[in-house]
Amino acid sequence: MTDNVIPLTKTEPTGPEPDVTPTVLTVVPDAPPAPLTPLWVRSGRAVKTAVTHENTKSTVRAVARHSLYTFNGGRIVARRTWDGKTGARYERMIRTAEAAGNLEAAEEWEERLTRFRQARHHRRMDLLHSPVEAAKGIAVGTGVSIGVLVALGVVMAINNHDITDVITPLKATIEFIALLIRIVQVTWGTALIVGPLLALFALWAVGSKQQAAPQWALPATVRSGEGEPVTPSIVVKALRDLGVPALRNAIKDMGDAGASMLGPIRIAGCGVEVDVTLPSGVSTIEVQNRRRKLAENLTRHEHEVFITIPQAARTVRLWVADSGALDEPIGPSPLVTDETMTADYTKGKAPWGQDLRGDMAALSVYQRHLLITGLSNQGKTVALRSLALWLALDKSVQFLIGDLKGVGDWAMFERLASVFIQGPTDDHVIRVTEMVEGAVDEMNRRIQAPPKTVFPPLIVLVDEAQVAFMCPVKDDEKRPYGGSKATSRYYMAVRKIHNQGRAVNVLMWQGTQDPTDQNLPKLVREGAHTRASLALGTESQARMALGDKAVDGGAAPNLLRPGLDRGTLVVASDGIAIPAGQASITVRTHYIDDEAAQAIVERAEALRDGVTPLTLIERGEERDALADILGAMGDAPRLLTLDILKRLAVLDETAYDGWTFGDLKRVLEAEGEEPKKSNGRMVVHRDHVLRALANRDGDGSASAVE
Repeated sequence: MTDNVIPLTKTEPTGPEPDVTPTVLTVVPDAPPAPLTPLWVRSGRAVKTAVTHENTKSTVRAVARHSLYTFNGGRIVARRTWDGKTGARYERMIRTAEAAGNLEAAEEWEERLTRFRQARHHRRMDLLHSPVEAAKGIAVGTGVSIGVLVALGVVMAINNHDITDVITPLKATIEFIALLIRIVQVTWGTALIVGPLLALFALWAVGSKQQAAPQWALPATVRSGEGEPVTPSIVVKALRDLGVPALRNAIKDMGDAGASMLGPIRIAGCGVEVDVTLPSGVSTIEVQNRRRKLAENLTRHEHEVFITIPQAARTVRLWVADSGALDEPIGPSPLVTDETMTADYTKGKAPWGQDLRGDMAALSVYQRHLLITGLSNQGKTVALRSLALWLALDKSVQFLIGDLKGVGDWAMFERLASVFIQGPTDDHVIRVTEMVEGAVDEMNRRIQAPPKTVFPPLIVLVDEAQVAFMCPVKDDEKRPYGGSKATSRYYMAVRKIHNQGRAVNVLMWQGTQDPTDQNLPKLVREGAHTRASLALGTESQARMALGDKAVDGGAAPNLLRPGLDRGTLVVASDGIAIPAGQASITVRTHYIDDEAAQAIVERAEALRDGVTPLTLIERGEERDALADILGAMGDAPRLLTLDILKRLAVLDETAYDGWTFGDLKRVLEAEGEEPKKSNGRMVVHRDHVLRALANRDGDGSASAVE
């Protein structure tokens, strides 16, 4: 038995020699040799990598695609041949017409089928006599041909003085025929090979032209063809591949390949529009729920296809944008470009933006409460502000504005608005609530006026209204300012204006974000006549913003792209022109920046020069408001503003009933003083009022309430 010796081969190191202690190798005698792994054994990971490699997948798709082109091309040719030889085409058209309820078309196709069958019968009867006629024709033709050749030979023999020339033409003809036979014999083997290949190539060409392969097997350039024009065949194919079995089978059975489902394709703004009448057994919701797949089948992105439900039963209306058109900005607002524009609250419409067709989208705000909602930073304030900017150009309109964001988005309205509150704190919520309650008092005063009295419009505008609904602060009577219960002061004031305000031109406009039942109660949502929404996160939020009817009719602000579709609104209102049968319309609003907004407000102020601002209370005899405030406080060193307002109302109901915190603050600020906060509550200090009276008397000025 030989010794188990393992020869070691010394190799030159490829890098610096490591500083390690030499290792002594111990050889175990009679140790069994390690099994060698066969080269054909591969790991599961290697096999999986080979299968999922992009080149492998591309090769598989290419092989499948071209094989199916040939196979399905044969099916197409066979079907065309069958249609040409039989009445199958006419029978399909008859079934399609009957399914559509068009009996006149069905009768016409039946007449065509009858004529086709009669013509086919005549052709078949002619075939029975064709062999005899063909034999007679061949015999006569052969005899005439031989006679002509012999006559030609006689002429040649006479001319050449050679009797053998009589058969020369006949002999030449026979030799030519023999040559043709030899050519066929030589090329027959090649033709047997090339002929089937040419036939297969012809079938492949037919299948390739029709793209007769599954979607996954088509090349990337075909599957992602950006900007393809929308044609009837593309629309039908997109619907066929939508994944609705009943729809696919119905299109397959239609004699016109589904063309009867489509109305005319009309140019609509930066896209096209087409109505699709679905076959029996297919509901509109099945198409709506597959919006993304339909868009991809039309080689568009999801946001470039809108599906709405018109009045016609079992019909969907598809609007397909030109590729990339919705990412291009619209033009500037007419409010910016036309410095002579004015507004008319009663008969006019605000130029808000453009609809998807590219037409101007104008909104009437006459006696309509307004609610705009959406996710943060999507253009809600700008959309709401553009309406207010237009309406400001009507000098009869007065504004009460509460901006609970407090970053200056509404700063240009500070001098224009009768009441202007800006800030996000609880104190600002209290002041905004009192402002809205003051509007309620004004509304009640108008309601009690003589019949047919015309009142100037009063717009009560609260931006970021969710801050007011979520405010936890309570007043002295333990009534919360926020919330959605009957004890909530802000909630109840808004509800009162919603209930009766429009009749006397007191309107509530609110902007809020990320609607929920907590920050936007149901009754407040449903009290708005015009409801608009920017991009939202979920369908449930879309239903809160626009209502079930609009969402069921195709409105989908939750499918807008946050950030990319900034300023795009889905509007449900009778104040804007909505296509017949639809419950909403999508509007791309104009963007008016702060500088342009300031210029518009300055124009509005110039129009209002000399116009007396509307007040929330009816003034009576002239009173010294500052002195009345001191008298209402009595000997108390400080008193809550709410208590002062109550005492002023008792002192003179005509002058002070309906006064709000804003009125009280206005009087004190005019004298260099203002209410202060103590323990989280707004109070007025008696010393401050005395100091204001002393300063006023020294200057000889007076503060009075008419």
